[in-house]
Amino acid sequence: MKSVVSTPYAVPPLRAFSQATIHEGKVYASGSIGCDKNYVLVKGGIKAQTRAALENLENVLQAAGSGLQHIIKANVYITDMPKNFMPMNEAYCEYFPQAPPARTCVGVVALPLGAEVEIECVAEIPESKSKY
Repeated sequence: MKSVVSTPYAVPPLRAFSQATIHEGKVYASGSIGCDKNYVLVKGGIKAQTRAALENLENVLQAAGSGLQHIIKANVYITDMPKNFMPMNEAYCEYFPQAPPARTCVGVVALPLGAEVEIECVAEIPESKSKY
């Protein structure tokens, strides 16, 4: 059985999906782009958008009883791979200074709202923190 995660502290999901779902002790977070709660992209390019996307993910994971430190696998989608890969990594590494999760990074043609980065993940929920 799965549970749906919803928090007012992250960008609200569109009607087609939820912020995350929980199943068997893991939280599956939907993709997050670097925008505010009004779906306006943050200013400052790929680094600022990466930070905002990770902060949104962190809020969703915390609502599920998890956190960034419990991410098992992350998938990152970026536009303009040659230009954006290194600066995205610089911002991404700020959130994972030690033992970063497994990750895939894929170059894509376009992302919602013209975003330069989208990040999704699967994280474990420590048993003592499970809310579901």
